[in-house]
Amino acid sequence: MPDRISRGAFLRRAAAGGSLLTVPGLLAACGGGSKSAGAGASTTESRTLPKTIVWSNWPLYIDVNEKKKTHPSLQQFEARYHVNVRYIEDVNDNDSFFGKIEGPLSQGQSIGRDVIVLTDSSGLPQRMIELGWLEKLDKSAIPNMKNLIPAQRHPNWDPNRDYSLPWQSGMTGIGYDPEKVGYEIDSVDKLLTDPKLKGKVTLLTEMSDTMGIVMLANGDDPSHVTQASWDRAVKRIRKAIDSGQIRQFTGNDYAPLLAKGDVWACFAWSGDMVQLQADHPGLKWTLPSTGGMIWTDNMLIPKGGNAYAASVLMNFYYDPKIAAEVEDYVNYICPVQGAAEVLRKSDPAVANNPLIFPSPAMLAKAHMFDGKALNNQKLKQDFQNLIGA
Repeated sequence: MPDRISRGAFLRRAAAGGSLLTVPGLLAACGGGSKSAGAGASTTESRTLPKTIVWSNWPLYIDVNEKKKTHPSLQQFEARYHVNVRYIEDVNDNDSFFGKIEGPLSQGQSIGRDVIVLTDSSGLPQRMIELGWLEKLDKSAIPNMKNLIPAQRHPNWDPNRDYSLPWQSGMTGIGYDPEKVGYEIDSVDKLLTDPKLKGKVTLLTEMSDTMGIVMLANGDDPSHVTQASWDRAVKRIRKAIDSGQIRQFTGNDYAPLLAKGDVWACFAWSGDMVQLQADHPGLKWTLPSTGGMIWTDNMLIPKGGNAYAASVLMNFYYDPKIAAEVEDYVNYICPVQGAAEVLRKSDPAVANNPLIFPSPAMLAKAHMFDGKALNNQKLKQDFQNLIGA
């Protein structure tokens, strides 16, 4: 999820749980290889687990025992496989993390990581595949991959999931205050043209989200961007900017604006809305009738990582029972079939929340953005010019 540093639950959980777990910088191996933590391992090595597996992820993106400041699921993995997992919460946004690892990877050096988690809508996972900077998954070590939900099995940037496996996902749709708006809203056209909402609407600074939703509203396919579909979306957004309909473009900062009533309707992330609704139950989130977007944070194996060890770890987290434990804390969209059934017994409120476990009909309306467009510098600059960044 590009630049979404607060990640929906971040601030609320940080306040509730005290200080975050330690977030060290990249290992010294980033500048030139390490014998620890799987560095230098590859798919050609023996199928024996190393003493240590190193995993870089986003902050507060795994189950936490708040009292002990531990990760129960990781402790279970370590006990089962008799290995140590060095879990590092150092992915604060896609671009800055990529900036730290591209130098060593471009020189053929290990970054001292076996698993990293990056977002498809940043365009970086596809770019790393094209550059040859990722190891292939050892699918023979991931029998639980069969539990991947159908909607996530064939992304256009990694059609057979040879290099990636989803960790968590989120949808982008419309968040709104029914009391302020005065009606149920699932129309992008309403956001962009209804005079009642003038100056009370925000769109997102993420190109894939804002352009993707508007393209869908135009009847275009955001997974295959053309110059014509791009120009149509730009024209429509520009008109709403010039008329004063759009108040501003935001990152996560639409959340307090919506909660306070300064904004009445906006493009919003489902994970944020789960947390907002906990304190403001009157707020609503919906996928537009014309469709919304879906992004996914993916587990990847950087070159030099131990593909077998990483795949065994991935397989563990695709056990529905383990996935349910993670989901009960994280509250984003779970990619593992069977986790909802587990949670219906232990936490039915989470299991029955459609923003955490969307129905197949909802997922069918959620689209991925064109990976090639995400890495097109001209389009990226056009979008920055459009939103005034």
